[in-house]
Amino acid sequence: MVAEVRPDYPTEWATINAVATRLGIGTAETLRTWIRQAQIDEGSRPGRTTDESAELKRLRRENAEPRRANEILKAASAFFAAELDRPHTHS
Repeated sequence: MVAEVRPDYPTEWATINAVATRLGIGTAETLRTWIRQAQIDEGSRPGRTTDESAELKRLRRENAEPRRANEILKAASAFFAAELDRPHTHS
């Protein structure tokens, strides 16, 4: 819609403001962000695509699980190592 009515306004920002108001979008900045992301996704603007961002988020979440497990295992091994080092009294 922004591209369609762009010739009716002096600047892109004026166009975005008008369309955001017409559509009832909270702020023009929200619409501007959506436009920029769409441009990245179609390849006309450099940046990380929506698919790349989703994949990166998934990989980070997937990578966090083994990290948490390693922290738990380190803590457990430290605990048991300390138990082995303690002198035991036999009664």
